[in-house]
Amino acid sequence: MLTSKLEVLVDFGPKVDAQVLDKTLNELKSHDGVKEAVFKDGAIMVDTSLPSSRVLEMVMNTSGKRAVLQGFGETQSAVAMISSQACCNSRVLGVIRFQQSTEGPLVADGSIDGLPSGLHGLHVHDTGDLSQGCGSIGSHYNPHGSSHGAPSDPPHCRHAGDLGNIVADEAGRATFRIVDDVLKVWDIVGRSVAVTERRDDLGRGVSPSSKEDGDSGSPIACGIIARSAGIFQNPKRICACDGVVVWDEKDRPLAGKGRRVEDREQKRCCQKETEEDHMRPCCKV
Repeated sequence: MLTSKLEVLVDFGPKVDAQVLDKTLNELKSHDGVKEAVFKDGAIMVDTSLPSSRVLEMVMNTSGKRAVLQGFGETQSAVAMISSQACCNSRVLGVIRFQQSTEGPLVADGSIDGLPSGLHGLHVHDTGDLSQGCGSIGSHYNPHGSSHGAPSDPPHCRHAGDLGNIVADEAGRATFRIVDDVLKVWDIVGRSVAVTERRDDLGRGVSPSSKEDGDSGSPIACGIIARSAGIFQNPKRICACDGVVVWDEKDRPLAGKGRRVEDREQKRCCQKETEEDHMRPCCKV
């Protein structure tokens, strides 16, 4: 089973409680899908085939401490912050991380909240243009000029960006880990990834759009794919863009309402937009 290495920061405080640390490491090692769990350079390093969000939940539930994913993968990595791109009523939010494994396949590891329950298509698109939200990200990434298909199909029978379906539970959360043999991290940085309103029929349907997009409908959330840090490559504990420290960031949304003190000004702007039906610059997230 292909595994990924995760660097998990845990808010142990000024001094690590050895008993809590041992309990957390032993809990992780007891789960199928966890190959290794060790404490190294102030963080827990986990070698696992499980989705990173599941690992974080295990760490937090066992230790009783806050935890964040600081690094993902030993080799080239990328990340996309997913949202529905709406100004004031953005409901879909999530993160998808990509890792180029040394064995060859790409791993797409994600957790997305706010989705309608059920199946939703997941695709990498041509461009990272969000000037018109998810309406300007182009078609599926398709360097081979193929028709739409399933992730299990050979390259000439699928778009390179076809990653199949993810499943949202009744609470609207989709947690997934996809291993793909066609995509490469260096080919998708600067492009975008999107989640669609309906399930992807994988090119097997009777609809005219089946061979174009799996009859999966329009994207309901998307984000630009950017380079990111692998394990032990990011020593930062504060976001320079908005001054939010790593533990504060854990309890705040990725963007929008509640992110910064200035959100009060954004709220007034959004209220004005609702009244005038016109988007203001300070209202974008």
